[in-house]
Amino acid sequence: MTIVTLVLPDFLLIALGWALLHMLKYRAEFFSTAERLVYYILFPALLFSSIVKAPLSIAEASTLIGATAALMGGGVALAWLAAPVLRPDPMIHASLAQCAYRFNTYIGLSLSLSLAGTTGQSIMAVIVGCAVPLANIAAVSGLARRQNTRVSGELVRNPLILGTVAGLTCNLMGLEPPGFVMDTLGRLGACALALGLICVGATLSIQGLGPAAKVMGWMIVVRLLAMPVVALVIAAVLPLSALEKQMLLLFSTLPTASSTYILAVRMGGNGRSVAVTMSVGTILSGLTIPLWMHFSPF
Repeated sequence: MTIVTLVLPDFLLIALGWALLHMLKYRAEFFSTAERLVYYILFPALLFSSIVKAPLSIAEASTLIGATAALMGGGVALAWLAAPVLRPDPMIHASLAQCAYRFNTYIGLSLSLSLAGTTGQSIMAVIVGCAVPLANIAAVSGLARRQNTRVSGELVRNPLILGTVAGLTCNLMGLEPPGFVMDTLGRLGACALALGLICVGATLSIQGLGPAAKVMGWMIVVRLLAMPVVALVIAAVLPLSALEKQMLLLFSTLPTASSTYILAVRMGGNGRSVAVTMSVGTILSGLTIPLWMHFSPF
């Protein structure tokens, strides 16, 4: 099976979400409620159950976490490089910068399962769990530099972080919940990916480019082209396994998350430009992800 056919089902689910909202006239409230269900219940269950079952050691986990932190740091640096180069409006830049390094977890975990089975998905779960707090700190701090306390509060309450920390703790301590608990979490996690991808499709919008077009283009290039290059460099330097390198590269190719729009609007940023950037990046990633993974050296 080629990488295109592996990626295609996820993008068909995204297209289904768009069609349900725009053609079959499902109410927007349905998707916002479904996304909250995925974010607070289904996705943490998937992260926890995937990490608990992963064959991890402290040394392996620390190297993978270090690689993820380095990749996220590179993305943040490239995003903020646009400020001195393009000299955009500060609020437009702060709103759009997060589009360069935030990532769509639904696509990542779904594709990792398709490419490398449950082992690959477990590795991707560790990468995502490490990257979530880093992305949140960078995004919230960029939009409101005086809200450090709020950033800490959001991190402590973030369900994805809680699910990841709980999974890593149980894994490294050799603890595993009873079988019926793991079966329940597994069923919840199985619902997360398809429903999450459908919700992504419902958020797509390509109207209203406005004066932010250059910054939007910069962030899309960083997210889809520069980040994979950074990942390849990191993979060449750090002692990761071949599968870990492949999952790190896959993670680096992911489009930005729909939550970038929610955060920008909540904190008084330019929500429209963020929504368009997220949408265009998601559509283009249907081409760039297969290309990067096809020519991957791993």
